[in-house]
Amino acid sequence: MQATAGDRIVIRGKTVETPDRHGEIVEVRGENGGPPYLVKFENGHETVVFPGSDFVVEHQA
Repeated sequence: MQATAGDRIVIRGKTVETPDRHGEIVEVRGENGGPPYLVKFENGHETVVFPGSDFVVEHQA
């Protein structure tokens, strides 16, 4: 998985009742666009994310 700062991410909810989480990659800390990523979520929370199978990158146009 590769990403750049400014790409949007979606982390899918694990159950039907759990909503998806959306955020923006602020910083790529891995080599060649790889994880981990510093992500700022819509609620303002920032955290370092190591993507799993529920993680989707939406590249900027």
